[in-house]
Amino acid sequence: MKVKKGNRKKVSKSRSSSAQAAAGDYDLRRISLVKNILFKPERYKYIRKKEKVDGCVFCSSSRKIAFETLCIYKSRYSMIVLNKFPYNSGHLLVLPQRHCGDLLTLSPNEYEDLMSTLRVACKAVTDVYAPSAYNLGMNHGSSAGAGIPDHLHFHVIPRWAGDLNFFPLIAQTKVVIETLEQTYQNYLGYFNNRV
Repeated sequence: MKVKKGNRKKVSKSRSSSAQAAAGDYDLRRISLVKNILFKPERYKYIRKKEKVDGCVFCSSSRKIAFETLCIYKSRYSMIVLNKFPYNSGHLLVLPQRHCGDLLTLSPNEYEDLMSTLRVACKAVTDVYAPSAYNLGMNHGSSAGAGIPDHLHFHVIPRWAGDLNFFPLIAQTKVVIETLEQTYQNYLGYFNNRV
């Protein structure tokens, strides 16, 4: 089979591009803009547990309502914070203010407030993101998969039909379409209007 002269030029151009890529001549920022590739190297340390944190990440700051703490809402005994590494846009965590890793050791008032705050979070996710569904759950203890087993926390994750593809399965990476700052602003407006 003969190859037309025009096709040879295309092949040589792609070889040239491959050679440049191998030589490291590409600007990664340009590639990410053109190809919609997400580079998040800071997440690697978190996922591989290579980043040591002193104390509890939920208790380490004052948890005042501010973007720096990712806290968006506080009740008497509980709080709602953004997940620093969300599974989907709008992913929230609901947790007791007191450092506690066992649901059964919460006082009746703390437990009631936590469940009430969980409903507040579900309502916020529904009103702000209008998902078709959401995942709601808690991994209670390290054997159950809790990443921070010493401080109870519920996940509230908005879900839409078709929001999963092969990428999370083969690359163990999820692409989230907004920044934490955007998510925080979305919820801040909601909770400010609620008070």
